[in-house]
Amino acid sequence: MASTNSWTHEIQSQVAAPRIFCACVTDCHTLAPKLAPHIIESAHHVEGDGGVGSIGHYNCGSAVPFNVVKKKIQFLDVDKYECKYTIECDGIETATWDIKMEPTASGGSVAKVECIYKQQPSEEGNDMMLKAKDSAAEMFKIVEAYLLANPDAYN
Repeated sequence: MASTNSWTHEIQSQVAAPRIFCACVTDCHTLAPKLAPHIIESAHHVEGDGGVGSIGHYNCGSAVPFNVVKKKIQFLDVDKYECKYTIECDGIETATWDIKMEPTASGGSVAKVECIYKQQPSEEGNDMMLKAKDSAAEMFKIVEAYLLANPDAYN
């Protein structure tokens, strides 16, 4: 029987919520391979244009414990900086990621990420998803550094 696990993570950023949400969430398939191919080697939309119901195909790099991830957008509110999606990948039966970017008084933001997943009984899914958490946090910080160095990007 598959076990259900979860993790949450909060990441502070100096970048405003609209910019980092767009770069990290809505344009991840374009930006991630350019900035961090060790995390995401390539990505493209299989179905849709990035909105609700869209499916993305991600070829993962060496820093991610999966070879391929298929991501389906379940909920997207670009005005409130919220996104919820499900992923399919090796060793994981189901996984749902819920991402919210909240503006801070200093003009930056805080990303709140929750992942609930059910690993396949014969797999090391818990370790894999914790490594995925680390890769996601690293990607967030790489994107933040890019946005700080390029203040006109994603405005």
